[in-house]
Amino acid sequence: MTDVISRKTPNQPVPPATPRVRTAVVSAPLAALKKTAAVFYGLPVLVLLGGFWSLGVRFGWTLPLGVQMQFLPPPGEVARRMWDVTFGGIHDDAYSGSLWRHLAASTLRVLNGFLLAAALAIPLGVLMGRFGPVRRALETTVNLVRPIPVTAWAPLALLIIGYGDRSTIFLIFIAAFFPILLNTVMGVAQVPPRLLEAAAMLGTPQPKTLYKIIIPSAMQSITSGLRIALGLSWVVLVVGETVGISTGLGAMITQARDMSRTDLIIAGMVFIGLAGFITDRLMGWILKVATGSRPGLS
Repeated sequence: MTDVISRKTPNQPVPPATPRVRTAVVSAPLAALKKTAAVFYGLPVLVLLGGFWSLGVRFGWTLPLGVQMQFLPPPGEVARRMWDVTFGGIHDDAYSGSLWRHLAASTLRVLNGFLLAAALAIPLGVLMGRFGPVRRALETTVNLVRPIPVTAWAPLALLIIGYGDRSTIFLIFIAAFFPILLNTVMGVAQVPPRLLEAAAMLGTPQPKTLYKIIIPSAMQSITSGLRIALGLSWVVLVVGETVGISTGLGAMITQARDMSRTDLIIAGMVFIGLAGFITDRLMGWILKVATGSRPGLS
């Protein structure tokens, strides 16, 4: 019987490994294509909202909470204003072709406040999530300061910092700090103890345990905090650019409000939404490259 098995075994075909490699190579572009197509799945909803908007303005609908759509500009007028702010050539006023100047100023303020918050909140969150005494010492202070709204910080920032970019960056920092901190603490605290025990049994030093096990295991929670914080940074931008700033998307909206130009207000809102969407996608791509496309970062 042994001789029979030995004679048959060499004749059995060995499955080639090449098709598996091809599948892996092809699957990456297909995955990227599916994610790109997913963005367009929301277009029908946008078209329906645009149609509802147009009909509401045309017939003067009154929505709940007393929203009177007759005072809104039609979508076509807002689209023309957006084109003029971007490229110019339609209205030829002070805002024609000024998008890139306003967008660059606002993006720089958002990035400064957001990156400063991330640089401080992530290390502090790791310490609070990893060491119980640090968490107990800081938890009360964090829970007392966290509920204070950014609008309450704004008058204080103007008094102790003054008008200009620094007060806006400070407000963005306050808004972005706590989501990153809390999500980092939660992610680090939920690292499975068995992973840490296995690392200790293998003789892994504490510094390596930090960036080899703790940070990768908590990365999904940290990423969620970063995305929430980045969105809040664009929200708070308008508050920070309301007073004492002449350049920026929030400043443009404030000036349009003073002139009762609703088309320019809505155009600025759309530009902020697009900027927030693009920066969120860019941050997700950067994190995937930096972490080797770990699961949970999509």
